[in-house]
Amino acid sequence: YGAPFTKEVRNEILESLAPGYINGLSLLGGEPFEPENQPGLLELSRRIRAAYPEKSIWSFTGYVYGQNLPQLPGVTDALLAGLDVLVDGPFIAARKNLGLRFRGSDNQRLIDLPKTLKTGAVVLWDETQ
Repeated sequence: YGAPFTKEVRNEILESLAPGYINGLSLLGGEPFEPENQPGLLELSRRIRAAYPEKSIWSFTGYVYGQNLPQLPGVTDALLAGLDVLVDGPFIAARKNLGLRFRGSDNQRLIDLPKTLKTGAVVLWDETQ
């Protein structure tokens, strides 16, 4: 936290994903989809896919997919295409639900991005997985 995202940090993340008991990586706060964060996370996600194609990559965002996600030409769509699941929407304390998996309030969605991008419509991730 608070340190610059350097090549050394990126390499440390890649090395930490090597053990078989690590299923993947989650990209989260600050805010992964702030324009200044997207290029570095795109490079990281591409390196993860190349080194560990079996590992999942999730991202959490306070933005809403298809509505207000900041778009960087040539970056945002590629970053989304490299994700397995996008958890979108702001946490809303009045809608807090501790019974939900992988999110804090019931307005947030678990979006299966490969299926969503293939169909062109939002497909929710199968929570029974």
